[in-house]
Formats: sequence, structure tokens, C-alpha cells
Amino acid sequence: MKTVLNALLFCLVMLPATLMAQSTAKGIVTDKANAMPMPGVNVIIKGTSRGTSTDFDGKYSIELSEGEVLVFSYVGYTTQEIVFTGQTSIDVVIEEDASILDEVVLIGYGSTKKEDLTGAVDLLKAEDFNQGPVVSAQQLISGKIAGVSVTSGSGAPGDGQNILIRGNGSLSLSSNPLIVLDGIPLDNGGVGGSRNPLNLINPNDIENMTILKDASSTAIYGSRGANGVIIITTKKGKDTEFRFNATSTATVHTSVDRVDVLNADQFREIVTNHPNADATTIGLLGNSNTDWQDEIYQTAFGQDHSFSALGSLYGVPMRASLGHSDHDGNLIGDNFQRTTASLNFSPKLFDDHLKLDITARGNYTENVFADRGAIGNANTFDPTQAIYDPNSQYAGYFSWIDTSTGEQPSLAGTNPVALLNLTDDTSEVRRYVANIKADYKLHFFPDITATVSTGIDKSNSHGRTVVSELIPTSSLEWNGSTNSYVNESTNKLFDAYLTYNKILNDKHNITAVAGYSYQSFEYDNYSYDSVAEGRAQADPEADIDYEFIDKSKNVLLSYFGRFNYDYDGKYLVTATLRADASSVLNPDDRWGYFPSVAFAWNINNEDFLDSKNINELKIRLGYGEVGNVNGLEPYLFLTRYTGSQSSANYQFGDTFYQTYRPDPFNKNLRWEVGNTINVGLDYSLFDRRVSGSVNLYRKLTKDLIASASVDPFTNFGSEVKSNIGDMENRGVEFALNLVPIRTEDFEWSINYNISFNENEITNLPFVQETGGVSAGTGNNVQLHTEGEAPYSFYVYQQVYDTSGNPIEGAFVDRNGDNVINDSDKYIYKDPYADIIMGLNTNLSYKKWDLAVVTRANIGNYAYNDVSAGNSYLTGVVPTSNNFLSNLHSSYLDNGFISQSDENTFRSSHYIEDASFFKIDNITLGYTLDNAIKDVTLRLYGSVQNVATITDYKGLDPEITGGIDSNFYPRPRSFVFGVNVDF
Repeated sequence: MKTVLNALLFCLVMLPATLMAQSTAKGIVTDKANAMPMPGVNVIIKGTSRGTSTDFDGKYSIELSEGEVLVFSYVGYTTQEIVFTGQTSIDVVIEEDASILDEVVLIGYGSTKKEDLTGAVDLLKAEDFNQGPVVSAQQLISGKIAGVSVTSGSGAPGDGQNILIRGNGSLSLSSNPLIVLDGIPLDNGGVGGSRNPLNLINPNDIENMTILKDASSTAIYGSRGANGVIIITTKKGKDTEFRFNATSTATVHTSVDRVDVLNADQFREIVTNHPNADATTIGLLGNSNTDWQDEIYQTAFGQDHSFSALGSLYGVPMRASLGHSDHDGNLIGDNFQRTTASLNFSPKLFDDHLKLDITARGNYTENVFADRGAIGNANTFDPTQAIYDPNSQYAGYFSWIDTSTGEQPSLAGTNPVALLNLTDDTSEVRRYVANIKADYKLHFFPDITATVSTGIDKSNSHGRTVVSELIPTSSLEWNGSTNSYVNESTNKLFDAYLTYNKILNDKHNITAVAGYSYQSFEYDNYSYDSVAEGRAQADPEADIDYEFIDKSKNVLLSYFGRFNYDYDGKYLVTATLRADASSVLNPDDRWGYFPSVAFAWNINNEDFLDSKNINELKIRLGYGEVGNVNGLEPYLFLTRYTGSQSSANYQFGDTFYQTYRPDPFNKNLRWEVGNTINVGLDYSLFDRRVSGSVNLYRKLTKDLIASASVDPFTNFGSEVKSNIGDMENRGVEFALNLVPIRTEDFEWSINYNISFNENEITNLPFVQETGGVSAGTGNNVQLHTEGEAPYSFYVYQQVYDTSGNPIEGAFVDRNGDNVINDSDKYIYKDPYADIIMGLNTNLSYKKWDLAVVTRANIGNYAYNDVSAGNSYLTGVVPTSNNFLSNLHSSYLDNGFISQSDENTFRSSHYIEDASFFKIDNITLGYTLDNAIKDVTLRLYGSVQNVATITDYKGLDPEITGGIDSNFYPRPRSFVFGVNVDF
């Protein structure tokens, strides 16, 4: 009995100890997006104050009992709870909370919550950007945003991109959006020798890009935001232990497409049977089979490397980065090299009342420009000739020679390989941007924050073009040439504004901003021409100018204000007013006042809408006015004088004197003003698995600035820039984001956007011809006219036979007067797409990820200038019989004979449907966690410009402006990349 009692007593004593026995759980917390270890994650036992946090490597260790619940939490990430059942290792993967991640959006001179936006605004984060060989920032957003079109100017490495937000915004002024980099509105013009002003930024430094599309959101930027605004935010320092990132890519750029011209055998047959070919002409044929396009294009290689460090330096958050890019072009000799550096400090002082953001970035670019004249010459040069001729007087390159003069005929093509090898066109561009922003929350009035931001954007370039004295030329006196230039551009900014923020009774949220802005742009350009100098030395009395100096400055002075009111998260009002004064306008019309107002209703916050499946449902209505003088030359309202050239100097006795003539001016030039109304709907459903937006807009632009004719003897020229017209721009945009599958191991997301846009000139006193083409002499195939889209094609209507083939010289007599003249021309299509679409999909399975980016344009047309100017039989054998020229293969279909009728170049036959579907990019990646201790490694491969589906017969259907004239082909690029985080 005693033994039993002792045993019972022992159990009673030990039972509480057993119940309280604890185990140790360990593990690693990683970020789902990039598999990086997450330091600083809170690990708390639910319902207690016991807990810990992860260390630098994302590791944690905690003691707890079975049945207790571990809670893993981190700001901006979803919280996870895991019941402890005795596991010795618990690894956790947490992901960013979509409802918080997009919460704050920059809107210009401030920020707001995404749910509080009242305008048409889109945000793209780094993980949303396009992958692949991205050299310029614009390429990151191509196909991603409804209503935003991004078109590369050519296939040259680092070349510029044309961005349009909601279509064409003007007739003669710039239609490109304002780019704001960390608060500094950039000068998009660039300097000579620069391929693309946005090459300043290393794409790896960009955190996100915000696109402001309607006037109610852009009006705070006044005239600078007339065509939309793209706000680029770069990565900043964080108050954490230092982390490092290194990326490296190797790229192979393959030349994909060729202009379809006759091969050597086809060309021999054409020449032999040519009606004007005699024995001398046939004797001009060579014995080679040269594909000149193959001779000027190459498989090119490129590489990109970047390194960044992010963390806290003596308690100050900072980030530093270095980058280097080196890409050859497919056109032999083309090369682009860029070195970038950036440094950012973000200290907080006085108990976080004073926040500083100090950023400096620099860029050094070296360019080698291949002579693009080789592209056109390769399309027309005789394919029966060899590249080299040992008897040639031009460095051994084959060249046509006029036996009577001993020089190259003036109209003959130049050996394209000689053009590439005997022309040296190089430049160096330096650019730096520095800015300091200080936000001070007043100690004595914490509801007010005073902000001062100052910055400078400075560029300079030095370039030269040296042409060898051995290059084939039509002048026996040619002795080579050197043209050089030095350009400098300085953009200075000073902003100062106050922000008042107050919440009353937990329901009334008021934010007011009032400020002042000053921005100046200075340009200093110099150029030199050695040929002109040689002529001046040969004839000192001729007073020939071989040096050119151009200096200018314009200033934008502004006052701005914005008022936001939010009632209980349901009803939102935003009102802005900006007053701009631009020095490019005369003093009487210098000031412009641009107001906007917008309303929004967050229906999902209403009590009557109690649905757990609706995360966001918001209706927006906005109206705004924005002025535009972007791209307008300075001093047009003043009388300016231009010095005469040597051929127009005045002789007095034996001396020639340079004279000066006044330039046209318009002292009444005023703002071009756009009025926009936008109606929008934002939605997010089913735990944000379905989200997107719908926007309907209409923009009326008044007082369009364009060239206008003036009455004789009333000005100092026949044309002058004037406010002469109106234009309407209307459209619909739809964006849809889907997450059909989201599991622990697998996620599939889809982004689809589509936009419909129409531009129409609603008032223009007279027709303005534009769209010059190389076919023929002085031909234009586009115009601006009332009732039509700008840059509409204006041509003769081609007549076709019963087989669908064009009949040469036969056009529809549209006015029935039995004469074919200008009165029979008609409007036929325009170069801008009616519909723009983007479809992107992302899949991730465990450590694998796959991204596919596609785009489509529908309703855009292009004039095939390459075919139009080079598909006539008479062009093969010129009347001089001193040279031969190849033909475009379209001759085999149309059989056109003569080039004598200039009307043939203005035929609707050469305007083709350039609608297309493109697979822009496919990227496949794999992530290795702890490939080396505390190192995360991502390997990926990418293909860019994968495929283009189109009916267009030219080289590429995506042509800015719609005139396809010897386009530098876009390459297909294969990339292998490595991304290392440690």
C-alpha cells in the first residue's frame, strides 16, 4: 500500500512538469517572390508575449509546447500561423500582402493610398517589368499598361523609344510623356550623340514606375504633363543589415529579317532582257553572287553587369550601385557602351521629423554609330558585283565609275561595305542627375510638412564623324571630311511646398498641398565642318561659316496647389490648380492656368455592400485642363536674325559681306490647351484574384500649334508657328489581372489589357501636307486635315485588274473630270492603331518561373517606302548606262515599268495593313536557395522578339510615324542571366 501511495505521489509531482515540458523549434523564413531569407520577421507564440525574430540569414529558434501556435508576421507581408505538433524544423515562406503592397502610390508632390486614387493611374513594380536584354527604362513597360504604346526607334542597341499615352497629342509639338525621375522632371530632348536620354538609368535601379494618364492626375505638373506622366522611383536604402546583389547577363543578338530584293540570278535575267539594255549595259554585270544584306549585318553580342549594396551605414539607410553594358549592333560596326553609378542616402533626424533623400547618379556612354546609309545601299546595290576590286581607286572596294569623268556617277549607289568600314562616327556622352529632398514635419505643428527639393540634370557630349578620303564619291576633289560637335544641356530644378494632413473625427481626412516650382533649361551647342573650313581657306573672301554656335535658355515658373478630401474612405474629392509661365511664349500670353477636379466613390466601403468577395469597387469621374508648349523652339515671339551662307553674301567692291535676314515670328503665340474628361471603374474581387480597371476618356485640344501660311509682306517668311486648330482624342481602356491558380507550390497569373483610341482633327483652316518619302522627288503621302486623324495617308486610289494585280499608272478618277490630278487624291487610313492589346502570363512552380509577354496592334497602316521607290524596271538601268541598281522583289508581282510619273509613288498600293501580333519575350528561370551558404542564386534564359505575325510585306510592321524607309531591323535576342543575392 505504501508503494502505491509513493507512486501516486510521484505522478502528482511530475505531471505538471510533464505538461510544461517544452521543445525547441528552428527554421528559416524566406520571401516567396525571390526565395531570399527574411531578416527581422516576428515569430510570436499566439496569445503570449513570448517570441523572437529572425536573424540576418532569416533563421529563428524558439521554445514552445505542443499545441501552441506560432505566428509569423512582417510589415507588408501576409501573416502565417502554424500549430506546433513537435516538429524540430519549421521552414516558412511568406509573401507580400497585395492589399498593402500597392497601398501607396506617388502622384506628384506627394503620395496617396491606391484605394484613394481619383485619377487614371497605373503602377508597375519591379517584379512586373519585362525581362530580357532591357537597356532602356521604357522597355520595362511595353505591353503592360492599357493605353500606353512603346515603340523602339530601330533595332540599334540603346536606341530611343517612342512612348504615346492615349494616342497622339499634338501636330507639331512633342507627344511624348513627361518623365519624372525621383522628383526631377527630365529633359527628354537629350544632347547630340545620345541614342536615348533615358539611357541615364540602369533598369536594375528602378523600384517602380507610376503612369498618370488623365488630366485630373497630371494637372499638378501643368504644361509638362500634357501628354501624361511617367514617375520613375529608384531603389532606396533601408534600415537593415547590408545585403548585396549582383546580376550578369550575356546576350546574342541575331539578325532575323531581310528586305526582299532580287538575288543575283534574278537580277541577271532582268538586266539581260531589259528593253534598254545593250551590250555595254549587259557588260556591266559582274560574276559574283553577293547578298549585300548578309555583308552588312552580323550576329552581335552583348553583356550587362550590375552590383548593388543596400543597408544601414552608421544608422543611415543607403544604397549604392554600379552597372556596365556593352552591346554590339547587328549592323556591323554599331556599338553601345554604358557605365552607370548611383548613390542614395535616406537619413532621418530629430525623432523622424526631418527626412532627407539624397541621390546622385552618373552615366557615361560611348557610342559607335554604324553608317545607316549602308542599309538602303545594300537594298539597291548590284548583287552580281563583288565586294572588293583590286583595281579600284577606292581602297580596293568595288565602285561604279563613269568612264568619261573617272568618278562615281552622282546617282549611283555606294558600296555598303565601304560605307561601314570607311566612316567613323563616334560620340561620348556624360550625364549626371543629383537631387536633395528634405521633408520636415513641423515640431510645433506636426500636421504640416514642409518640403524642399532641388536638383540638377546636366549632360554634355562630344562627337565626331570622320569620312575617309578613300570612300567612293562623285567628286574627284574629295579629300575626306571631319564633322565634330560639343553639346551641353543643363536642367535645374527648385521645388518648395507645404503639405497639410489632418483627420477629423476619424472620418474626415483632409490633405492640402501648396507650392512653388522653378525649372530652367540651358543649351550650349557648337559644331565644326572641315569641308567648309577647306573652302574658306581656299577662298578667304567667301566668308564661309565652318563653325556653328547655338545657345538658348528657357524657364518654367509655376505655382501649384492640390486639395484632397476623404470622407470615411467612401467619398473622395481631389482638386488641383497649377499656374505655369513659360519663357517660350510672349509676356502677354506667358501665364496659363490649368485646373482639375476628380471624384471617386469606394462602393465596397458602403454598409449596404457586405460582400466578402469584393475587395475593391470604385467609380471615378475626373476633368482637367493641361497646357502644352513641349518641344516649341524658344524666342519665336521675337525678331531673330540668321546670317547668310557664302552663296548669298553681298559683294561690295572686291569684298563679300555676310548679311542677316530676319526670321518669321509670331508675337501672339499662346498655350495649346487640352481638356480631358475621364470616367473610370476600379475593381478587385475574390481575395484580389480578379482585379483591374475600365476607363473612358475624351480629350479636346484647343489652339493646336502648327505651321501656318502668312499673307505676303506681313512677316519675314511664308510660314510661322501659330495656334490654328483643334483636335479630339477619345477612347476606352480595359485592364484585367487574373490569378487562376494559387497554391503553396504553383501560381499562375494573367494580365490582359486592351485600349481603343481615335484621334480626329476637328478644326483646321487649311490642309497641311507632311510625311515625306524617299520615293520620287519631294513627295509627301500624309496630311493634316479637318475631320480626319492626324498624319492620315493622302494618296491616289490604285486600280487593280481582275486578278488583283495593280495596273501601272491607273488611278480612280474620284471627281469624274477625266483628269488624274491632286483633286483625285483621297484619305486612306492612318499609321496609328485603333486597338492596342497586351497579354502577359506568369507561372511559378516551386523554384521554377516562366513569363511570356505578348502584344498586338490592330488598325495601323504603313507606307512601304522601300518597295515604292525601288520596284520599277527603269530603275535598273538608268539612262546614263554607267551603273546598275537592284530591285525590290515586288516588281516580280506588279511588273511596273516607269518611274516618270510621280503619281505612282503616291499610290494607295503602297499603303499596307501593318496590324501585328508579337511575342515579345519568353523568360524561364530557376532559383537555388542556399546554393552557397546564405546565397540565393537565380539562373534564367530569355528570348526577345520571339515572333511577329502580320500581313505586312515590309521588314517590320511596327514603324513610328507610318513611313517604312530602310528600317534598321530589330534583332531576336537570346539571353542567359545570373542573379545573386547575398
